This record gives sequence, C-alpha cells and structure tokens, in this order.
Amino acid sequence: MNHRHIFSDTACVGQAHLRIMSTTDLHMQIYPYDYYGDHTTDTVGLARTAAHIVAGREQAANSVLVDNGDFLQGTPMGDFVAADRNNGRTKPHPMITAMNTLGYDVGTVGNHEFNYGLDYLKWVTSGATFPMISANLIESRGDAPLDDTPVLPPFVILDRDITDGSGALHKLKIGFLGLLPPQIMTWDRPHLEGKVTTRDIMQTARAYVPHMKKLGADIIVLLCHSGIDSAHEYDGMENAAIPLAQIEGVDALVTGHLHMVFPSPQFDHIDAVDSRRGLINGKPAVMAGTGGSHLGLIDLLIERKDGTWTVIGSRVEARPIYERDKTGAAIPLVDSVTEVLDAVEPDHLNTLEFARRAVGQTAGPLHSYFSLISTDRSMELIAEAQRRYVIDALAGTEYANFPVLAAVSPLKSGGRGGPENYSSVPAGILAMKNVADLYPFPNRICAVRITGEHVLNWLERASTVFNRITPSTRDQMLRSPLAPAYLFDVLFGVTYQIDLSQPARFDSAGNLVDPSAHRIRNLSFNGTPVTDSMEFIVVTSDYRANGGGRFPGADGSTVIFEGHDLSIDILTRHIRTYGVVAEKSPPNWSFAPLGGTPVIFETATAAQQHLHELAHLNVKDVVKSASGFAQIKLVL
Repeated sequence: MNHRHIFSDTACVGQAHLRIMSTTDLHMQIYPYDYYGDHTTDTVGLARTAAHIVAGREQAANSVLVDNGDFLQGTPMGDFVAADRNNGRTKPHPMITAMNTLGYDVGTVGNHEFNYGLDYLKWVTSGATFPMISANLIESRGDAPLDDTPVLPPFVILDRDITDGSGALHKLKIGFLGLLPPQIMTWDRPHLEGKVTTRDIMQTARAYVPHMKKLGADIIVLLCHSGIDSAHEYDGMENAAIPLAQIEGVDALVTGHLHMVFPSPQFDHIDAVDSRRGLINGKPAVMAGTGGSHLGLIDLLIERKDGTWTVIGSRVEARPIYERDKTGAAIPLVDSVTEVLDAVEPDHLNTLEFARRAVGQTAGPLHSYFSLISTDRSMELIAEAQRRYVIDALAGTEYANFPVLAAVSPLKSGGRGGPENYSSVPAGILAMKNVADLYPFPNRICAVRITGEHVLNWLERASTVFNRITPSTRDQMLRSPLAPAYLFDVLFGVTYQIDLSQPARFDSAGNLVDPSAHRIRNLSFNGTPVTDSMEFIVVTSDYRANGGGRFPGADGSTVIFEGHDLSIDILTRHIRTYGVVAEKSPPNWSFAPLGGTPVIFETATAAQQHLHELAHLNVKDVVKSASGFAQIKLVL
C-alpha cells in the first residue's frame, strides 16, 4: 500500500500534522487593486490571501509559511518602487514589508526577481526577516554543485518544536531547498552576464537533498519556481517538477512559474500526476496560481519511529480567494487583512499618484481583446515607438539602410490570467497607468539582424498559439491551450496570412517538428515577396532577442543593438512626443480563408462593445460562458 495516499485527521502518539502554506507568482499584487484599470478587484492581492494564511494557522497545530518566487515585478507598484529606490529610498520594499508582517518563514526567488537588476534584488532581500534561498543561482561554478559559490543561501533547515497527537512536543528539522529556471541567464542576460550564472535544476537538487539529510533535515520540501510539464528529464529543464519528485529524500514540492493551479483537472493528461489528490510521482505538491489568487496548502501526516520522521500521509489544496458565479463574475471568498493593507498603504497611495500622471491622448480606445485575431492598435503603437527608437539609434551605422521590422506580442490576452487579463484604455487622456497596462514588463529593447528565412520561421513559430483547424468542421477552438499568448509575435513592417488548415512547423516549446509545414502564406515586404536571402533588422525585447520563446534567428548571437532604456520608457516618450495616438491602420496580417469554417475565439466580455472593429472579419455570434470569457464565433 502506498501510505502517501492516506491522510488521517487524527494524529496518534508519535504522529503529527505539519501544514506547509505557500504563495507563488505574487507579481507585486499586495492590494486587491488593478492599477491599470484604476479600480479594486476581487481576483488578486496578498492582503486577501492573508485571510487564508491567518485561518490556516488557526486550523493547524504546526505550520510554516513559504513563498515560491516571482514576487518582485508585475504591477506599477513594482515599477514605482524601483524608481523610488533610484531616488534614494531607504525603507524596505513593500512586498517584503507585507511578507514580514505576515511572518513568512522562508522564501525563494523566481525568474522575474532579476528584471530590475541584481543589486536591486540584493537590496530587496536584505530587508526580509526570513531567509531567502536559491541553490542553482551562483556567483561561480565549482566542480560539483556543493562546490559552487551561491548568491543566496542555497537551503535552510528550520528547527521547530511540533506537537504530536497526544500533545507532546518533539523537535523537527524542516529543510527547504530553493530552485529557479536556469533560463534567467537568457531572459535577463544584460542584468546577469558576467556577474552570476546558474546550474541545472536536477543536478543541483540531486546534490543538495542528500547533503541536507546528512545535516539532519527530517523533512525536505522543494521550493521550485518551476512548473509541472515533461516527465522526460533533460539538461536545462525549465519546468522540472515531475522528475524532481522522483528524487529520493524529497517529501513535498511547492511549484509555480506557470501561473496555474494544482491540484486541478488542468493536469489530468499527465500520467505521473494525480491531479485530484495533488501528487506528483506519489509526492504531495501544490501550485497556488498567480497574484495571490490561491493559498497553497500541503498537510503532511508524519510519524516518528526509531528516531526518524517519515511522511505517512498527505492532503493538498489550492485554496482560492474568489469563485465565479454562473455569469462568470468574480465573487470574493475572503476579506483583506487590515494589517497588510496598513503596512504598505503609503506605497499604494504613491503608486496611484504615479500611475495617474497624464502623458498624452488617444483618439480611439486601445485594448487587447482582439490581439489574437486581428492587428491590435495597442501592439501597433508599441511597434511604432520601438521601431522609431531603433531607426534613430542605427542612423549613421552600417545598418542604417536595412529594412526595420518590429516584433510585438500580446502581453495581456486572457488565457491563464483569466477573463480580466486584458488591456483596456478608453479614448481620451493617456496616463502612466495606461502605458503600463499596454506594456507591463520591464523589458529592454534589442535589435537582431536576420534573413528572410528567419522572418518566415519566426512567424511560423508564432503561429503555434493556434490549433490546427479542419476545414468544414464546426466550432473548433482557435487558441491552443498549450501556448501562452506572449508567444504570438506579430511582425510589423511585413504583410502575411496564417493558414490554420496546415500543421504547425514548431511545437509549443519551439522545437522543429515538421519542416515541411507551411502556415505562413503571402509574406511580403513593401509589396514584394520576402525571399530567404533578404536581410532585415527586427526590433524586439531583450527577452525575445536572447532566446526567450526559442524563436528562429533570436538566440543572442544575432543581436546588433541593445538599448539601455526600458520599453515602457520608450513608449511613454513616443506618446509624449506625438501627443495624440491616432486610430489604427489597416491589418497587416489575417487568417487564410478556410471555406466558411466556423471557429471559436475566447475573449473578455467587454469586447462586445468593440465588435464594430471586426467589420473586416466574419463574426457570426457572441456568447458569454460561465468561465467569465465571451466566446466569439468567427467564420474563416
């Protein structure tokens, strides 16, 4: 019998319950507030999650609270505090203040912790009253993981007095090991190159888990800012939770990075996963959504025999802060904890003042409701700003006469972020909050020199966000659930069609799987068909240019320009320079006709107010679903 599948509410003599509470991917959501839309919200906020934390402690005789990374970036508050730090800020970071207020026991770092630079991260973590750990983030590499020089402590072993079923006290040593995606060296290369490096997640864990056991850890929990994906292990894995769970000595896993929830039916298709009980290869694991949407709870039943503690049962839950009613509206399940709100109120108010500063005007609304089915004016605006910036920067250089394209992807387009995850800026005054809504990431601008062949394959890679559509078959879902929208790069400066009757040339991870597949049709530049030998400059983010998303021609080796300005600053200056954002241009891409085949596209319910913008498409129906999304029926 596999005792890990058994959980008893009653602990006997020599047995105890241990509750591990976790947050992950908070992304600077402390207040239940949408700084982009400038209104309260019921779907995010650590102050709301805190209510579950308080209740979780009251319900458990023995508990610890941990954070799994990606807490530092994600809202205008993150950008405001970074700017404030540059102006001499001395008080601790508000997220750290909130965590200190809640009494976190340990935390680790994720990939977005490096978006503002390594020195900034060190300042942030210095204010924590709890240890911040990471084993595979290192200053210098040794012959083996245990010989590396880590940036942060690689692990921590907490000494706890725990109460067993009879009320007796026992000593328990709980070990936590921090792990992050090694891809940070690609995604934040300008911040990290020459300063730090990373080591493979699996190699690191295999070295540290037995080492922590030798040091006396009774129970070992992995804080892995890494998701649940492939069971096949390979070097440099980004989402390694499944093979990590196979390591002997690992008792439980806190996972994240994917902005998903586990346990949940979303993972039913994976053999190594029990998505009902919350087990990966028999080990309890949890993933608590994003923005504080859930509190992760792993309840362990542990037993002491012959001086050794063993996990004999587990129960896992991702406890939500809201639910949706039959109309898809978000209904709060908890109230905010006042102490958390009070602790960061000055930064909240300063962020609101920062976010409401006017920078320009827009003649029409800017939104991302249709960014996956037609040229999006908000994306077009970003492309204009970045393209002008790079053209000016390349003037007088050997690249001055190259044709310049701009690659922009939808940064807020539903999906895992839910039906509220869209940009929406009304016509009229443009404020900083609106600019941040259009470009919420602190990326820097880059330019790559690539060929026409690369341009074609870049677009083939982008098309993987769509399912293959069978002509004449009704109501197929347009968007693939496997591919996030930020992989859908639109290349401005060329025109093209996407033929979804064809298979994808690349898979969702960017691997070439069908070299004969051709989804991209009629690719042209200034009315001339693009050939393989043509050369282009493509303006993109530092994330994409250095390999993020694995786009052909963008692996770091083709970079010919790296800007020092953040993309949001470039966009802000562009709007200030030109004053008024004009109405959008004609679409530069479209779906190839498929003989009148109806497909379903999910978007926000507010998109119904803008359906007139889709006059060039064949829209047949709009239905609101219980998920909170609206479903638009298009005929291709």
